[in-house]
Amino acid sequence: MQWSTQRWRRPARIDRFHPSGENEVTMLRFTARRLLHAIPLLFGVVTLMFFLLQLAPGDPIQALIGDYPATPEYVAQVTKTYGLDEPLMVRYWEYLQQVFTLDLGESLASRVPVIDLITDRLGNTLILTVTAMTFAAIIGIALGVWAGVSRSRLLDHLVTGVAVGSLSIPMFWLGQMLVLIFAIKLSVLPSQGMYSTRSTAEGIDRLSDLLTHLLLPALVLAMREIGVVARIVRTSVHDVLTLPYVETARAKGFSRSKIIRRHVVRNSLLPAVTVIGYNFGFVLAGSVLVETVFGWPGMGQLLYESIRNRDNAVTIGIVLLIAVVVVVVNLITDLVYGLVDPRIRVGASTGGRA
Repeated sequence: MQWSTQRWRRPARIDRFHPSGENEVTMLRFTARRLLHAIPLLFGVVTLMFFLLQLAPGDPIQALIGDYPATPEYVAQVTKTYGLDEPLMVRYWEYLQQVFTLDLGESLASRVPVIDLITDRLGNTLILTVTAMTFAAIIGIALGVWAGVSRSRLLDHLVTGVAVGSLSIPMFWLGQMLVLIFAIKLSVLPSQGMYSTRSTAEGIDRLSDLLTHLLLPALVLAMREIGVVARIVRTSVHDVLTLPYVETARAKGFSRSKIIRRHVVRNSLLPAVTVIGYNFGFVLAGSVLVETVFGWPGMGQLLYESIRNRDNAVTIGIVLLIAVVVVVVNLITDLVYGLVDPRIRVGASTGGRA
């Protein structure tokens, strides 16, 4: 009777998620802990970027005035107007105060608030990066599963080679090659911009115009992640195929396709979820090169222009926003992984001693 009571108490459903109870508290603590860890990270990003840009070559005042001759009085007036005559630590402290009040300052080049410049471009960058991650997830998972379940070593090596090759090709070079082939030689896809310059299309025609301009930059941006996801999924599939429940399914006479679909693929995607979520930051950072090559009007192109013009407020603002997006996406990834895999929640509740 004692054994029966202990057995009844032990499966207290701690490994199943429900909207109330201990699991909810565990996930809330886990979320709060991750958010608290993000504060010093964002503080470090702002501090590092601020001082690195002060050490960068070039004069922001000269970039602001341009190549026109200016009197020393005018240069002094502009310097005082933008507070560049103050000591470095004073400027740093004032900028920190602005950031904590969600005021990222004003662009030296366009005289427009930085937050307005970023929000105007943020949507375009998200369209590009989300599409690229969708391509990476679909193509990478398909290649990884194909290579993992294939009985042909040649096919396995071929898919693995393609995955490794995608990691080795520089994005800017690949983008230029695709422009040369599909835009210049074949003339089937546009090479620059987000929409056709003289287009007045609306509705479905405008969406079609967007998709044709989106295809090449999204594929280039996704290439590296396709290789990463494919290799992770391939390894995970190999590991799952050796687990006891797969052997049990085979012994019960289940077909190979049913085993792969219900048992292998489903349990092989957990590492892919983590990789896709954590690598979103790499894709967001890589959009700088891709947007520059394809003339995509997003944050990446704005970041390139701000660095070239020594517009430090815009540069720091974009990098800070990228850091915030990465932290949020990583947090969402951890939460999704915790919902899918109960061991993560148990580990979080016990401080890693599951």
